[in-house]
Amino acid sequence: MAGQAPPGSGGTSGRTDAAGNGPARGFAHKPVADFRYRQPPPAPAPARPAEAALPAATEAHTRRQAFAALDLGTNNCRLLIARPSGEHFTVIDAFSRVVRLGEGLAATGRLSDEAMDRALAALHICADKLKRRNVHLARSVATEACRRAGNGAEFIARVREETGIALDIISAQEEARLAVLGCHILLEDGEGPAVVFDIGGGSTELVLIEPGGPVPRILDWLSVPWGVVSLTDHAAPPDGTQAGRDRRYREMREVVRTAFQPFAERVAPVARAEKRVRLMGTSGTVTTLASVHLNLPQYDRQAVDGLIVPSAAMRGVCARLATMSAAERSTLPCIGDDRASLVVAGCAILEAILDIWPAEMLGVADRGIREGILRSLIAADARAEESRAELRRRSI
Repeated sequence: MAGQAPPGSGGTSGRTDAAGNGPARGFAHKPVADFRYRQPPPAPAPARPAEAALPAATEAHTRRQAFAALDLGTNNCRLLIARPSGEHFTVIDAFSRVVRLGEGLAATGRLSDEAMDRALAALHICADKLKRRNVHLARSVATEACRRAGNGAEFIARVREETGIALDIISAQEEARLAVLGCHILLEDGEGPAVVFDIGGGSTELVLIEPGGPVPRILDWLSVPWGVVSLTDHAAPPDGTQAGRDRRYREMREVVRTAFQPFAERVAPVARAEKRVRLMGTSGTVTTLASVHLNLPQYDRQAVDGLIVPSAAMRGVCARLATMSAAERSTLPCIGDDRASLVVAGCAILEAILDIWPAEMLGVADRGIREGILRSLIAADARAEESRAELRRRSI
């Protein structure tokens, strides 16, 4: 198993910045842990004006509008609707449901009828929320499952016909960029490059960034088609024994380690040169593991978003979960039946990332692609309104 290539195409990597431009070179808690999001301070020359702080002349226009971001992933369907509020934006509605869109995809190369029906049921709810909230601007994206599926385009067309939602199948590069844009403000204070990762259902993105300014520069990145669903489907089924669970977990880690190897070789000199490397994860995996670490009786976003946890403690949680049966994991309050069979793959991916980028502390973000989309939409609308205002001034 260790020598097998990932399903579909191989890992994708490149060099760009988070604005989408061309090539470029104990416990703690960040003070942002609720549904209000601060914007980073303006820079003298932002990489992309559309993602900088809102122009003062357009603030009154923009704060009245509702914006929406929908992310249909391999495992989850998530919607966020927000309204700008000063230097923050406030979420006015949200929705999240496990739809398992990528279930069986590794074996057949297609989205199953049952998986598409589950996703469509969730998307109908999202469509109703978008209408009721009178959303001004929205962007809806689909990721790895639809990228890989032979009937992905057919499914996208069906979604538009039945719900009115126009899903955009984004590239792995765009997925990485939006994840960084949505969560980088929670990164630990410090100097030098940092790594942000997003463990999804069907893929994992690793991004080396240079923080600073409203938009960090992306120095290097890698996307591999191993997420909690695809890796679970690829691994041999559990045999019910402790030895079998240990063997299965080792094999998962080796599969991911092999896939990450090109990125690991490129960033190794950077890690060695830095006195203290920083690491942040955005995904259901890291938020779930952080919840288990905190022994939360139920998931609490305010307790998790922005948390900074010792990496050794997170490895301990991974080791504990990997030795448990699915039935035992399902009894844990923040895992339950939905994540019981998938979280072990997430643990294997996280430990492989910690092997590559040996940070002492791990930042946890319950935000990512959707927040990145919202920031882009709000700032782009502000820029458009500024242009319209300028035209009106000139016509007077």
